[in-house]
Amino acid sequence: MAASDDLKENDVLLELEDVHMFFGKVCALAGVNLKIRKGEIHSVIGPNGAGKTVMMNIINGLYTPQKGNIYYKQRNINKHRPFQRAELGIARTFQKVEVFGGMTVLDNIRLGRHIHLKSGIISGSIYVGKTAQEEIEHRTFIEEEIIDLLEIEHIRHKPVGMLPYGLQKRVELGRALALDPELLILDEPLAGLNLEEVEDMARFVIDINEEERWKVTCILVEHDMGVVMDLSDHVFVLNFGNMIIDGTPGEVQNHPEVIKAYLGEEDLYATRR
Repeated sequence: MAASDDLKENDVLLELEDVHMFFGKVCALAGVNLKIRKGEIHSVIGPNGAGKTVMMNIINGLYTPQKGNIYYKQRNINKHRPFQRAELGIARTFQKVEVFGGMTVLDNIRLGRHIHLKSGIISGSIYVGKTAQEEIEHRTFIEEEIIDLLEIEHIRHKPVGMLPYGLQKRVELGRALALDPELLILDEPLAGLNLEEVEDMARFVIDINEEERWKVTCILVEHDMGVVMDLSDHVFVLNFGNMIIDGTPGEVQNHPEVIKAYLGEEDLYATRR
């Protein structure tokens, strides 16, 4: 069952069309079709080895599919490299935290803003006029928008490598937001977090998606089924590179193959309570 058949073209931000990906004789993705609506949280679930991370790597340009097409705002981006997709407004966090441990929180987040810098080498070296004004504007955006949103004011000058894992996750999210994306890929943002940290991160995702300042479309790859069902507008279920269903949380919860393969009777009951 596909929940996207009646979409208008202008409603679709990202589309995967008949995407295949092979590693030798292993088929990681087999004819995947997916449409991500503007403004939604669209989750991708499945067991380890289902092809979720491969799919995310294809979306942000780390992999090029052997067959099929990727469209962003109705534009084919198959040949776009990762930095070009970032320039188009696609940002990502990773399954394993990717931060610069010896740099401060602010410096890590600032790195995500470099793609918006327009000053040249000469003007940047003398740091006057437009260059100074540009940095002030970017600094204001980071410090007043991102730092405030993620509630990390108290650690802004601390080296990231000295921070607990949960705070490092926030810093990585902050760096992705510094890109000011339209599409944000969140690859297992809750992995390794305690209950309080999970609640905080879920709240941040909701704010990023719903607050007028952000309104970011999100692709959420996650194993926590309770969070997935609570946050998602649509859920895409992947198994050994094949789609089982792409539907609403209710449709997914009641799909017999999903119940059997992923949720199980006990977990399904827990998500309905």
